[in-house]
Amino acid sequence: MKKLLLILAVSATTAVSAQTTQKLTASKINEYGLIYNLPVTAVDVTVEAERTVKTPGEFRLYSKKYLNIAPIMEPAEEWTVKSLQMNTRGIADQSEGYLVQFKSGNTTFMMLDDNGCVLSVNDENVAEPIKPTIPAEIAMQPSILQTPVAAQAVTQDMLQATSTAKKAQLAAAKIYELRQSRNDIISGNADQMPSDGEAMKIALENLEKQEAALTAMFTGTVQKSTSVRTYTVVPDSAATSKIVARVSVTEGPVENDDLSGMPIYLNITVNSRGELPKNEKGETKKYPKGGLAYCVPGEATFTAVMNGKTLAKLTAEVAQYGIVFGLEPSIFTDKKAPAYAIFDPATGAIRELGTK
Repeated sequence: MKKLLLILAVSATTAVSAQTTQKLTASKINEYGLIYNLPVTAVDVTVEAERTVKTPGEFRLYSKKYLNIAPIMEPAEEWTVKSLQMNTRGIADQSEGYLVQFKSGNTTFMMLDDNGCVLSVNDENVAEPIKPTIPAEIAMQPSILQTPVAAQAVTQDMLQATSTAKKAQLAAAKIYELRQSRNDIISGNADQMPSDGEAMKIALENLEKQEAALTAMFTGTVQKSTSVRTYTVVPDSAATSKIVARVSVTEGPVENDDLSGMPIYLNITVNSRGELPKNEKGETKKYPKGGLAYCVPGEATFTAVMNGKTLAKLTAEVAQYGIVFGLEPSIFTDKKAPAYAIFDPATGAIRELGTK
């Protein structure tokens, strides 16, 4: 059997699509030999970055005077990491294949995923891998000053005013007028009260929106959106740290080699390495002749760090830190009690082994 190849790669990728499987049956046509792959373990690092856009208001110089609120003074845009999550999955090393030969006169079969990696032997009930919940991207919404209510809040006197100072004075007066109108409706002292509860709700919401629009003319607006990007890392047996992604304060998530962005490091700590199984006497077992290869994985902890701050941590089994061993093929062709096996799609390890 060929030895499992250990590789390192970093790339941007999209969300994992639904799993498709194929069934291979040992028959005379293929001389009762089935070819398959074992997976290497990839780590998907999903970065959710948030964009914040700050825009000063027209009357920012008068915000403290009339509203006693500190305004946004200069336009600004910034990207920050909102969340980061990590998940493992298996990908095939297409350059390394395995062949297992079964006895003739049986209907032994093997289920493979769409990468050709073994999922099970003599068992068709292959469960769909658990898909991580990836945050949905949030588009930037118009600010309140970019909506029709902003135009409704502007009075005729404000339009006719010839100076910004006068417009700000009139806008502030309108804000206090709106607040008084709202208080009168709530207390039942308005000259023209809404006809019913629904009408009151609509009236109060309209007053609130107009006040918010006028206030934003003083304080400015803040708009937010998010971008989600997944990077894939396939660690090798020696790597201890890797720049997996970068986030630029002006461009958001960028490639890991784009120096405009602050790096996100993936620190790797190998907790244990897979060992060859032992027999009852404590002696290391020998690889069975023509064995069906599987992985005895190791375990590692992955820590995502940015600016010295830990963003996420994941401990998982990893094929690359393990070793390949084999099952005796004859157990799957036993006429009285043929065996079945189910493998971990992320590592190629045995998850279940029994007889039908």
